[in-house]
Amino acid sequence: MAYNITDACVKCGSCADNCPVEAISEGDEKYVIDADICVNCGTCVDNCPVEAIEEG
Repeated sequence: MAYNITDACVKCGSCADNCPVEAISEGDEKYVIDADICVNCGTCVDNCPVEAIEEG
């Protein structure tokens, strides 16, 4: 199951910059993770400064 970015996202881009498979893109309100591309590595979670990413 892919990770989800919550409304706590501050759109810093750290998650997208560090995603090894480029599964994260900037949305209107927050960054979003493409579940079809995500490999569940957890790199985004490790790099989020506001802990806005959770396993979903």
